[in-house]
Amino acid sequence: MPAGTYRYLPLERVHFGRPTAQVLAEEADQRRTARIFVVTSRTLNRTTDAVGRAIAGVRDKVVGLFDACVEHVPRDSVIALASAMREARPDLVVTIGGGTVIDSVKVALVCLAEDVRTAAALDAHRVRVDAAGQRIVPRIAPPPCRQIAVPTTLSAAEFSDLAGCTDSATGSKHHVTADGIGPASVILDPAMTVHTPAQLWLSTGIRAIDHAVESLCSIDAQPLTDATCLHGLALLAAALRRHQADPTNHAARLDCQLGVWLCASGVNRVRYGASHGIGHVLGGALGVPHGTTSCLLLPAVMRYNLAVTAPAQRAMARALGQDGADAAGLIAALIRDLGLPTRLRELEIPPSSFEGLAHKALENQWVRSNPRRIDRAQQVMDILQDAW
Repeated sequence: MPAGTYRYLPLERVHFGRPTAQVLAEEADQRRTARIFVVTSRTLNRTTDAVGRAIAGVRDKVVGLFDACVEHVPRDSVIALASAMREARPDLVVTIGGGTVIDSVKVALVCLAEDVRTAAALDAHRVRVDAAGQRIVPRIAPPPCRQIAVPTTLSAAEFSDLAGCTDSATGSKHHVTADGIGPASVILDPAMTVHTPAQLWLSTGIRAIDHAVESLCSIDAQPLTDATCLHGLALLAAALRRHQADPTNHAARLDCQLGVWLCASGVNRVRYGASHGIGHVLGGALGVPHGTTSCLLLPAVMRYNLAVTAPAQRAMARALGQDGADAAGLIAALIRDLGLPTRLRELEIPPSSFEGLAHKALENQWVRSNPRRIDRAQQVMDILQDAW
């Protein structure tokens, strides 16, 4: 008899298909917001009019704007953001951008909640893994305010209360999680995504597919996530191909966003596996974008796990419209058809680096919860070799 617990996040609303400026003004009025702090990317803020259009209806409430977020969320950049937020004293944060922007705010909210003022002090608040592979999650005080997210990629950071943050001194990517650091509301507006580079959009779409696959294969998969992830997988795979054929198709963009919403139902609710875990290592140590790590690793991890996840992989193949086919092969074909990298060698990641990467991977929570047990560096090296 199955048993488990599904944890709902304090995500109050998801708005979709409506203009950001209109929805943001409604949210500000409903929340009786007086002081809004905007966090976005330098590119969006300084080379497009997207941010200005988004905040047009709440401009009189904006008390600060930060656009110096850095990919992979290095600790120093988060400390700078937290300092700016501390000075501005907002009662609401609006994030406009991809996973880097949204995760930067999550970690900054932890800094504000725990009065963290140095990069080194963040170490006390990160998720750890003990010798047996069990998660150790510090208790975090409630954040002083919430965020509303306007995502511009398909990373799904807006649908979780988990954030990655890189310790630049060691090249390791760590995680923080706490109630209330994830968005209170999400605005899915395809018009806000038109400035996102095509490769970033498509590769983060594969990242969202990775969320679905590793939720379905999880050692504590849930009935709810099984249902949403299978539907999301089918919707997203089809929408990515439609977008590839016509990037101006806003309906396809919105279907991508809706697919991400469905595929993200397991983020930080079920334990993921080695595609996410090894991907975090490639990101922290080598700077590989997370969408790209999923392109490189997901099919190899699916092959590694097939012996223990065959029923889930059969269900994925059915969802993708090819009952009885090899699910890993179908996803590899999608990645290839989207023009995305499929092999580690394409990024000139040498096999000589695999041993060091493997030892780092054993410290990652999702590597240690992979459905086919991983507790030796050689097992990680085997996956990397397959992906090479």
